[in-house]
Amino acid sequence: MTSQVSSPAEQADGAVVGEQRKPAGVKDVHRLDRVIIRFAGDSGDGMQLTGDRFTSETASFGNDLSTLPNFPAEIRAPAGTLPGVSSFQLHFADHDILTPGDAPNVLVAMNPAALKANIADVPRGAEIIVNTDEFTKRALQKVGYAASPLDDGSLDGYSMHPVPLTTLTVEALKDFGLTRKEAERSKNMFALGLLSWMYHRPTEGTEKFLKSKFAKKPEIAAANIAAFRAGWNFGETTEDFAVSYEVAPATTAFPTGTYRNISGNLALSYGLVAASRQADLPLFLGSYPITPASDILHELSRHKNFGVRTFQAEDEIAGIGAALGAAFGGSLAVTTTSGPGVALKSETIGLAVSMELPLLVLDIQRGGPSTGLPTKTEQADLLQAMFGRNGEAPVPIVAPCTPADCFDAAIEAARIALTYRTPVMLLSDGYLANGSEPWRIPDIDELPDLTVQFVQGPNHTLDDGTEVFWPYKRDPQTLARPWAIPGTPGLEHRIGGIEKQDGTGNISYDPANHDFMVRTRQAKIDGIDVPDMEVDDPHGARTLVLGWGSTFGPITAAVRRLRGAGESIAQAHLRHLNPFPRNLGAVLKRYDRVVIPEMNLGQLATLVRAKYLVDAHSYNQVNGMPFKAEQLATALKEAIDG
Repeated sequence: MTSQVSSPAEQADGAVVGEQRKPAGVKDVHRLDRVIIRFAGDSGDGMQLTGDRFTSETASFGNDLSTLPNFPAEIRAPAGTLPGVSSFQLHFADHDILTPGDAPNVLVAMNPAALKANIADVPRGAEIIVNTDEFTKRALQKVGYAASPLDDGSLDGYSMHPVPLTTLTVEALKDFGLTRKEAERSKNMFALGLLSWMYHRPTEGTEKFLKSKFAKKPEIAAANIAAFRAGWNFGETTEDFAVSYEVAPATTAFPTGTYRNISGNLALSYGLVAASRQADLPLFLGSYPITPASDILHELSRHKNFGVRTFQAEDEIAGIGAALGAAFGGSLAVTTTSGPGVALKSETIGLAVSMELPLLVLDIQRGGPSTGLPTKTEQADLLQAMFGRNGEAPVPIVAPCTPADCFDAAIEAARIALTYRTPVMLLSDGYLANGSEPWRIPDIDELPDLTVQFVQGPNHTLDDGTEVFWPYKRDPQTLARPWAIPGTPGLEHRIGGIEKQDGTGNISYDPANHDFMVRTRQAKIDGIDVPDMEVDDPHGARTLVLGWGSTFGPITAAVRRLRGAGESIAQAHLRHLNPFPRNLGAVLKRYDRVVIPEMNLGQLATLVRAKYLVDAHSYNQVNGMPFKAEQLATALKEAIDG
């Protein structure tokens, strides 16, 4: 249960786990099992940095956590407007959690726009900390407030904390010789200090971070640290905050190991580097910047010491073209993009299918169509990944389910690409890419051996005894063709997109050969070795909820709620979407009802219904935000009762 951060009588969803009374003159400390905090402000207020620092300290403290950054697509939306609101939600707990939380227990609103954009998500009784300095008549009018909500009684159902954050920050920095505008920029650090006091977060990491970030401007570093400390001291001394809160480390939630906080894009980057090392191949990324995939390009560019080469191309087509060339040259080749970029890359993906070369295509999905919602999440590229090329051009599809799982998914995609000589689509999304959670750093011996054997000489003997190299002579188990490094004497061969003759690789327009090659390429994908799907069904349920990708957290949280209420429901989640696990059909037929929640209009459900003739029911949402656990639990309860 979610522990509310207001007084016990005002709890909206949960209970205070315990109360520790301090001696007279010392503030009370309440123990909670979990808390959801949302920082919200103008896109120039540093909310993402504030949330990231609070998250980092929470991770170092040992809590389980899940985050949801939410920011506008505009580089700098008009200040103080609703489209310009940026927020960062963090859910942390003393136990295993799965989502960033349905509703914040604490909202930090830096201006009226932040309050108005987020108040609908805040349950009654929750705490709201507002920067009263920003609630001017002009700022209120800009977002449609006829009167200040701080004075008109509309917020009476909440635990309100009006704090003049800007004034207090400027006062704390009056001895630093900064202009008022310069000093005001540190108000997010004042807020971070206040929240760090409220929830007993460590402070050393943030101060070290600020010194490093502003190493070339020590006076700015000192000012930010002073604002941070002032916020902490304000919480300690003001009478408005009579209680602080403790959320103990999640000591039983994790297996033994070394952990770090990681986002999905960072996990993908590390997974790609690990895969290249396990394959003993140089890693090449050919990419064009696009939200929300750009962070992978940024991160991989830092790892030249691991043999990583990054190429920021002039456009999407050039990016994948360079990557495919690198694959031909013997590299572990990757291109990163989002949905609009996949559309541009589709012809070259088809070329990779024809050439049968390993290539990783990472699609970090976002809201569409066309430019769509660049900073919002969606999982509506599944059918594009499955069919979005001319001709019969089958491609394996892998989808991670959590930010940390992106590491393993990247390695799995590389395994398939290298083993079967095929391009592979990896479908992450904006929610996974920007969200974060604790990740156990694996030992090297836990990673699979991806070593590749390049062909070194002739592999076929002609009728006259001549030994030659046939570039399309296949491995009988995997149907993969040999991979020859260009320039190897005796291994000269044709390459390109025109249909090849089986075996020789010569250009062929023969109808029978084309039919054979099409079927062979399909058989290669169909024969990929993927694990059977595991089903979580402890009570012999009649209803199965089937998911893929980032819906894992909300689905699992909803299933836990239902089981906690005495309901019986089974859960399964797909990592491999092409080919499907071999036992999927048998699993689906065991249940009376199959429900498939997706952040699209039913793409997996369409595939499942077509392939297995199962009356799968869709539950869909395409609003740019992840599912809420309560929302899913309600829908699944209706399915159980139906």
